[in-house]
Amino acid sequence: MEKDSYLCGKFNVMGKETNPFVVKGEIAPQYFCDRVNETERMVKTIPNGNNLVLISSRRMGKTGLIEHCFRQPEFKDYYTFFIDILHTSSLREFTFMFGKEIFEKLLSKGKKMKKMLLQTLDSLRGGFGIDPMTGNPTFGLQLGDIASADYTLEEIFQCLEQADKPCILAIDEFQQITNYPEKNVEALLRSYIQHTKNVSFIFAGSERHLMQEMFQTESRPFYYSAEMMELNAIKKDVYVPFIVQKFEEKHRKIDKNLVENVYDLFEGHTFYVQKTFNESFMNTPKKGICTAKIVSESIEMLLEIYSPFFKLTLSEMPEKQKELFYSIALDGTAEAITSASFIDRHSLSSASSVQSAAKRLLDRDLITKEGKEYRLTDRLFSLWIKRLHGRTYLDL
Repeated sequence: MEKDSYLCGKFNVMGKETNPFVVKGEIAPQYFCDRVNETERMVKTIPNGNNLVLISSRRMGKTGLIEHCFRQPEFKDYYTFFIDILHTSSLREFTFMFGKEIFEKLLSKGKKMKKMLLQTLDSLRGGFGIDPMTGNPTFGLQLGDIASADYTLEEIFQCLEQADKPCILAIDEFQQITNYPEKNVEALLRSYIQHTKNVSFIFAGSERHLMQEMFQTESRPFYYSAEMMELNAIKKDVYVPFIVQKFEEKHRKIDKNLVENVYDLFEGHTFYVQKTFNESFMNTPKKGICTAKIVSESIEMLLEIYSPFFKLTLSEMPEKQKELFYSIALDGTAEAITSASFIDRHSLSSASSVQSAAKRLLDRDLITKEGKEYRLTDRLFSLWIKRLHGRTYLDL
């Protein structure tokens, strides 16, 4: 039996064979596909004092790319931090997550950093606990312990400014701050960020139009404060050979054309391609062949797993939005959605209702618009709807 040191990016304590198609956790370098140009740009941009905006669809690999870059030699003399704020709903919650990440990371960096943290985070000191085993302070705060988010934020940024190494802070789903109820959140964060010289920032987001508005609208606080980079699908001529090779390295075979069909089905969407072949690899015996039947069953399993989520999403969608959502899904890609031909073909009510529904679906990131084309953001959701309507969606 092969002895690998990682299982889904972590040590395989059971001694079982590693699945090379990682879908969660840290990705070992040998299982990280491509992103050579993106990695090169990030490791050049950040150390030269620039901030970076990273935009891509959800589950296209933003987090994996950021973590991959953090492990590069160019960043060995940096403190690196990562927070995902997708599920935060207020500035206070943002501050809580931010403070927890900074405190826990810097606390382990020696006595000097521990002393600085305790002196600087004055507003949070009452919530710190002590680990009875190590004697170290612990982040025992509750969200309610943050009385003034503005004041605590200022202290956290001071901690980063006083760190004994330069820092990099990545904030994932950064567009979420536009939903906070507090006023002027963008201006507040921008004021702290522009005066923090010891930190470079990566602002990652999945809602393209919101991120572009934040960083490319002249009246917004973050206007041209960072370089823009879009993360697109890994190119087919790179991703397909990678998948075939990983099967071969584990003494299995898969037809290149089959891999290409799956890539096309999901339009190269990283998570669903990885998830499909993670499951397919699992069901292919050693020295065996991964067949179209195995791959099809893997995709069917994905559709079943995510079916409750898709049903819930549809149940919360107003009728006009749902009608347009179905229409775009069944077309695959749709242009001129307010035209008479599109409206008549899908029995929609009017151009104005389509326009209104499209705006709401875009705001919720359920559909995306690239150039003149609309499509569902979630490629698997689109397949699920086609199956719901009896359309042929698998031809592997």
